[in-house]
Amino acid sequence: MKCPSCRGPESRVIDSRAVEGDYVIRRRRQCSGCLRRFTTYERAEAPPLVVVKKDGRREAYDRKKVLSGLMKACHKRPVPLERLESLVDSIEEELRGVPGGEVHAGDIGERVMASLKDIDGVAYVRFASVYRQFTDATSFIEEIKGLLPRKERVVRGEGVLQCQDGPGEALSEEGGRQGGGDP
Repeated sequence: MKCPSCRGPESRVIDSRAVEGDYVIRRRRQCSGCLRRFTTYERAEAPPLVVVKKDGRREAYDRKKVLSGLMKACHKRPVPLERLESLVDSIEEELRGVPGGEVHAGDIGERVMASLKDIDGVAYVRFASVYRQFTDATSFIEEIKGLLPRKERVVRGEGVLQCQDGPGEALSEEGGRQGGGDP
């Protein structure tokens, strides 16, 4: 392996460890010429995974797109990057198990949404709002209803979204909690 700094042809491996769910090997190397250290990654070549878009176009699966969408949905949320990478790993593993190597884009989106629902409700709603292309507030509210426990289902009231059988709090139209008292 050539050194990226001096282009020397010789380097030695200092450390090796498995990463990304034991599918990748990370190697720390040291150049024999300039003694600088650098990192290389070794990944087994998997058969290509093809994504079939809504309009019928086909393109190569890109895990970076999935991770990017998750990172946008989880922006300023308490979800560590490692958790998102692990999620992408598990989704990709499921997709690679699909016979034929072709997956519909909708299948990927549904898997992401199902996983996000268990991780962070706000991130789930953010992702769903883009993925499902909500056209009005009603469809957005219906999606949020599915996240609330049964006894706190949201219904439309007089200018305020109220919780049925709830603890006496109400959700404002902006989604924030308002003071106690009977709804």
